[in-house]
Amino acid sequence: MKLKPRDLEKIADLTLGHYNRSAGDFWQGTRDHDVRQNIEALLKHIEGSPPFAILDFGCGPGRDLKVFSALGHLAIGLEGAERFAGMARAYSGCEVWQQDFLKLDLPDGHFDGVFANAALFHVPAQELPRVLLELRATLKPRGVLFASNPRGRNEEGWNGGRYGVYHDLETWRRYLSAAGFEELAHYYRPPGVPREQQPWLASVWRRAA
Repeated sequence: MKLKPRDLEKIADLTLGHYNRSAGDFWQGTRDHDVRQNIEALLKHIEGSPPFAILDFGCGPGRDLKVFSALGHLAIGLEGAERFAGMARAYSGCEVWQQDFLKLDLPDGHFDGVFANAALFHVPAQELPRVLLELRATLKPRGVLFASNPRGRNEEGWNGGRYGVYHDLETWRRYLSAAGFEELAHYYRPPGVPREQQPWLASVWRRAA
């Protein structure tokens, strides 16, 4: 069933409301997560010499934004939840744009890399092609997109007060390829455990010419 504009507004409002209400607990539960593997996966595929212009898409309270900045990169956060955006500014010292994922306003050809860690799965499947094209447009030529999402069998709907889509690898590949990206790498997380204990699918993509 096609989602109407009012359905999309509800999805955004309720999902962002969930994060705003649980911002403190979310930060305490995630601030020590080790995602160096993901950060390195993005940075090692960016061409040219640092510092790089990085968009931390769905930056949350700013954990990874601060890491990119500490590494010397020109990092900007993008976050839909008002409380997270404020926390990220205070914690990282970086510029943070508060924008709904479904109503993006991004500069063209600006970023060397986009880091979308645990963010894009909140975009309804029918809107994903448009959002991916917007992310492609904000990348410089041959720029790099990193994405990590909880994987599944393409289920879509509400889960614990948040809306999510749980793509498998083949479906995710189709979306990214159709949006003009070339796959560089993919892997499952966390590392070092059997596949059934790896709920996260991470992938790295280059903006095709």
